[in-house]
Amino acid sequence: MKDIIVSGSLAYDRIMNFSDKFSDHILPDKIHSLNVCFQVNGVTENYGGTAGNIGYALKLMGESPFISATIGSDHHKYFEWLDKNGIARNGIKVIAEELTAGAYITTDMANNQITGFNPGAMKYSSDLDIESLDPEKTLLLVSPGNLDDMINYPRRCKKSGIDYVFDPGQALPMLQPRDLVEVITGCTLLIVNDYEFNLIQDKTGLANGQLFEMAKTTIVTLGEAGSKIYHQGRPLTIPSFKASRVVDPTGAGDAYRGGLLSGLVQGEDFEASALRGSVCASFAVECNGTQVYSFTPEEFNRRMQDR
Repeated sequence: MKDIIVSGSLAYDRIMNFSDKFSDHILPDKIHSLNVCFQVNGVTENYGGTAGNIGYALKLMGESPFISATIGSDHHKYFEWLDKNGIARNGIKVIAEELTAGAYITTDMANNQITGFNPGAMKYSSDLDIESLDPEKTLLLVSPGNLDDMINYPRRCKKSGIDYVFDPGQALPMLQPRDLVEVITGCTLLIVNDYEFNLIQDKTGLANGQLFEMAKTTIVTLGEAGSKIYHQGRPLTIPSFKASRVVDPTGAGDAYRGGLLSGLVQGEDFEASALRGSVCASFAVECNGTQVYSFTPEEFNRRMQDR
């Protein structure tokens, strides 16, 4: 059994709803000199960020994740949340001169969204001491967060012989093609959704076969269509699991990763681990928010058996 380290981001997601359509308040011939104000119907604040979301899923799966991330001067509520859920925070670095990364998302009645994102503390490295880790007992997930960490941590893992999973996610547009090729080459697992897989191909100019040869294993998630595992070029389809209701798909990908990693560190193969990921994701879509869902071991096993 290996220890799980999750490198990525911690963020506050502040979600607002606008009870009209953005388009009705924007003059098309004045879009070059835009100056508008939308009055929203309140705001909800959720705990987010890839490291936080995946760490939360791992805790639900019975694991004890180590989060390597940065957080700002407004960390107190997030730390209270982590403490409440029994998630260790000794790997989280406080950046006193910055606010925690924050997404400000406004959605209109037509489900159009305007989002502002402040990276805040995420601009700084979490300073994970990779050289002190035991290669035989460590699995590192590199998820979207500080860009330098996303490039340098895999380099240092290779030098130390540590297995790592690369999950570029929403950071992909900002990563350079040469860095992508270097980081993906030799990683234990590359995990992306189908859009991200195509974006990697577009940025690097690599064909399917070439990309599959770079990582030891690749998983491409497909939303409600499940996911596909590519090992030595051979695809294996993993089904999705039926949720009791679908409220919000946000965070389902992070939940999938938490379930998947829990299986891998328990010594299960990729197929069994991906099935865990699918079950975990099915619970996540039943709630509005990324660290809101929950399940008991009995509920999890019952859904797993119902496929």
